[in-house]
Amino acid sequence: MSIAQLEQRDLILFDLDGTLVDSAFDLYRAMNMSLNVLALPLVTEIQVRTWIGKGTSLFCESVLKHLTGTLDVKQHQLLLATFLEIYNAEPCVDTKPFHGIMEFLEWGVAQQKTMICVTNKPELPARKILAELNMMHYFADVVGGDRFEVRKPDPKPLLHCVKAFQSSLEKTLMVGDSSNDVEAARRAGIDCIVVSYGYNHGEDIKLCQPQQIVDDLRELLA
Repeated sequence: MSIAQLEQRDLILFDLDGTLVDSAFDLYRAMNMSLNVLALPLVTEIQVRTWIGKGTSLFCESVLKHLTGTLDVKQHQLLLATFLEIYNAEPCVDTKPFHGIMEFLEWGVAQQKTMICVTNKPELPARKILAELNMMHYFADVVGGDRFEVRKPDPKPLLHCVKAFQSSLEKTLMVGDSSNDVEAARRAGIDCIVVSYGYNHGEDIKLCQPQQIVDDLRELLA
């Protein structure tokens, strides 16, 4: 039986990177531009795909630990500031929605579902990407990783959405791609479906024992 039970949901929460959009190449491009500025060695796109998804600060931390074997606080602050400036200016050059996403969002609008993007990415680039890809109108809100003092896997951003849009835990579904999404939903008491094509920090998504995995969100509409 599908965990989705879409007819019973009135609120659907979506992760952004690795769930709705493939943004890895733009993150990779901006990171290498930032490393160039700091005169540090470059990284590969494959490495970047294993480091993203836990927020920008941890992304920069992973890069520096890989390059230098340690974490210098000042260097971390400098890379973070440089990266945000470069990435926020152009977060959507090669970023594209994954297969099936637009059809699923169209279905959600037609069914009058409230849909919210809940991401660990800062709100400014998240909104820019959705606007650039003409996806913004699908979402009632975009909750970025800098909205609260905590981010996923903390359940607070999810619980905020349930309360702000006057839904209930039973009527809410989380759609994500990583252990962060699974854990946040679990701690919030919300059902969660994950996509198989996401990033998940280079780990097999099955390891965090999600309730259901799909290859394409259109499977839920069948």
